[in-house]
Amino acid sequence: MRIGIVGGLDRNARELEELTEAQGHHLETHTGVLTGGSSVASLRALVVRSDLVLVLTDVNSHNAVHLARREARKHHRPLRILRRLGASHLAAFLQAWGASTTGPSAALPSQRWAS
Repeated sequence: MRIGIVGGLDRNARELEELTEAQGHHLETHTGVLTGGSSVASLRALVVRSDLVLVLTDVNSHNAVHLARREARKHHRPLRILRRLGASHLAAFLQAWGASTTGPSAALPSQRWAS
């Protein structure tokens, strides 16, 4: 599964990427900074390529959150809005997602992820 994360701190990206790859997934990140056409285009492309989009609000621009939500809706991508995301939370999320027998098109596991 291809997971896209929008927002958050760059310093966590490598750790999160290693975690997802160890579980057989691919991770792409976007800082949520929208300064110019190329960053807007790259955010849109990330959403289109992703099977699941996680949008972090703690360190993110409001415009990036709105753009990610709009693009996810437009391209029928599951999206979760989270305040922040650490490695342990992502690991638990992936485990819960993997336990789902209905796959990525079904509802995401547990409302606790909508913090």
